[in-house]
Amino acid sequence: MKKSTKKGIVLAAAALTLTLTATVAAIENKDVNTLSLAETSTMEQEIALPTAVLKQGASGSEVREVQRRLKLWGYYNGSVDGVFGKGTRAAVIAFQKNNGLTADGVVGKATYKALGMNSSYQALVGNSTSSQSQGTNGFSSSDVYLLARTIYAEGRGEPYTGQVAIGAVVLNRVRSSSFPNTIAGVVYQKHAFTAVSDGQINLTPNETAMKAARDALNGWDPTGGALYYYNPAVATSAWIFDRQTVTVIGKHVFAI
Repeated sequence: MKKSTKKGIVLAAAALTLTLTATVAAIENKDVNTLSLAETSTMEQEIALPTAVLKQGASGSEVREVQRRLKLWGYYNGSVDGVFGKGTRAAVIAFQKNNGLTADGVVGKATYKALGMNSSYQALVGNSTSSQSQGTNGFSSSDVYLLARTIYAEGRGEPYTGQVAIGAVVLNRVRSSSFPNTIAGVVYQKHAFTAVSDGQINLTPNETAMKAARDALNGWDPTGGALYYYNPAVATSAWIFDRQTVTVIGKHVFAI
């Protein structure tokens, strides 16, 4: 690298540091209640740093959230301390392998998306505003999107009622003490959904799946409280056939 280029990088970094320092000082020395909306918006934009691609050596709240989710789903056994060490990297690699992603131990756009960290994903692709909006019935937009991905991956060929039913099963599990208490926890529980195992969970849902997710979140449960569903034509587990059938919608049997 040429000396002039290095000098330019150093000067740019110094300028950014001075800008951030001056902005923080301005906020600290000025009564926040007297700031205009324009001033507040400008200051927030100046001190806001973009979501980072995470890898070994990183630290912070996003690392902590990655650890929390991986621990919840059984990939990570270490402390949720916000420090991206060897254990976190190994857990990320295991998660990536199980979800058909490049197993490099780096948390970038695809891995954020698979983890259900939609705010981080949207920030990386330059659309952070939409990720902050609330979803349906108290659930975040990340929850709505993950549920839609699950519905699309598991039942995009099913009738609309059957797609809503898949979403309802996920939500019934969230409410059940026998399963994780979050949508992400239920969806990424080991061996729970074929779409997670074969990577189809990463497909982009269509508007029908998004609508089905919202209907399920708003309380429509065509299954009558089912906790399981399966396609008898392709199911291989003898255990699932012993569950009590509640209803049949499309190709799926819904059971408890």
